[in-house]
Amino acid sequence: MEKILIIDFGSQYTQLIARRVRELNVYCEILPFNKIPSAPGPEVKGVILSGSPYSVRDAEAPKPDLSHIKGHLPLLGVCYGAQLLASEYGGEVHGAPSREYGRAMLTVKAPEDPLMQGLPSRTQVWMSHGDTITSVPAEYEIIASTENVRVAAYHIAGELTWGIQFHPEVYHSTDGTQLLSNFVRGICGCSGDWSPASFIETTVAHLKERLGNDRVILGLSGGVDSTVAAVLLHRAIGSNLKCIFVNNGLLRKNEFEDVLAQYRGMGLDVTGVDASDRFYADLAGVTDPERKRKIIGRDFVEVFNEEARKIEGARWLGQGTIYPDVIESVSVNGPSATIKSHHNVGGLPEEMNLKVVEPLRLLFKDEVRRVGRALGIDQTLLGRHPFPGPGLGIRILGDVTPEKVRILQEADAIFINALRKWGWYDKVWQAGVMLLPVKSVGVMGDERTYESCAALRAVISTDGMTADWVHLPYELLAEVSNEVINKVRGINRVVYDISSKPPATIEWE
Repeated sequence: MEKILIIDFGSQYTQLIARRVRELNVYCEILPFNKIPSAPGPEVKGVILSGSPYSVRDAEAPKPDLSHIKGHLPLLGVCYGAQLLASEYGGEVHGAPSREYGRAMLTVKAPEDPLMQGLPSRTQVWMSHGDTITSVPAEYEIIASTENVRVAAYHIAGELTWGIQFHPEVYHSTDGTQLLSNFVRGICGCSGDWSPASFIETTVAHLKERLGNDRVILGLSGGVDSTVAAVLLHRAIGSNLKCIFVNNGLLRKNEFEDVLAQYRGMGLDVTGVDASDRFYADLAGVTDPERKRKIIGRDFVEVFNEEARKIEGARWLGQGTIYPDVIESVSVNGPSATIKSHHNVGGLPEEMNLKVVEPLRLLFKDEVRRVGRALGIDQTLLGRHPFPGPGLGIRILGDVTPEKVRILQEADAIFINALRKWGWYDKVWQAGVMLLPVKSVGVMGDERTYESCAALRAVISTDGMTADWVHLPYELLAEVSNEVINKVRGINRVVYDISSKPPATIEWE
């Protein structure tokens, strides 16, 4: 399978480069700068060097040996990558008189250049750098400039090597997709046949070959990733896939029964395990958010393990790992210092002595949904908002009780149903209700009440790393508030969270 390698120097935009390349139906992989293969295989059609928080002038700046790539494969340096290719081969990079962040107008000086073809003579680009290339070797031809950056793009004569000071992968670079297409489709000659259909065909064939007649156990959550992973595995091995769906008592209203019925309607062999009472008992009196997460994660592992041991002959554990998880585990800075303690399958492979199969480990979240649609999975499952592993356990601030779960489920159902009714559900990345450990005085009829406060949360995002609060119509919020207060006994006040991430997080715990 033809592919583009993206060498990661730690830029915040590296994953965005990969997503833009994938959108061109060209497969790509991200590798940290210290893991560049010494001999890229014939499937590698080109290489992109990412930006970086480092300056090439820093003593500790990453400067890998590129001699086996430069001049041998099509190569595109972006921002830091362009500065690296300049400074390491005879050019000079200095601190810019003034740092350049944000929009700039690029003037194309060589419209006939393969990288510049199809771009207008002036186009908006996005800059994010504190250094600038002040001189380049004689064989480096300057092909574009901005008002403040003379060497905004260059081509090395006699080589398929380019450098650009701006970020074509960012939305604000209006012709960035055209430039990337010029590189990966034109210069590198990629056919652009990476599609959901081709992924399904190759993945199912690979799973059949790898798994044979072995039995696989998969934990379903009702989320997009585990659902798509299950359908792919089911296509490959049929009845040898055994799924387990655990109800921790912290799911949304009627979710356990509804999703279980959907799974069985899809032909999946699913065992539903209602362990609500066990989770409630272990969470009794616990208020610390991290302790709650660990208890929920531990109980899930134990319940899943107990159920899995009843399945004879299983040799594999299926997981819905997706590409951002893989990138994080081999990032420039190594695995994250703190792994999320609610990761549902943490520790399971070691405890169960099973090999792991991850059919989605090459895909970004939006690609998982595209594959799901190509597999014919119902949109009600594919379009579900992300839902935290600990469920409502971390949307109930303070201790968790069955009564609080009931109250929150009712309020949450009203909010989610209203978003669907008003046509906002699919516009929102994630939404839910938080039950606060705050009681306030209210008046209902002639009676004084002293009940809880509920906070509505709705955010827009692309990957959950950053998020902004959604400007929902006042009329929608008024309807939800009125219905929650009137119908959910235990809540007499509703507020709307207008905090963005950062500085706040999406969940409250």
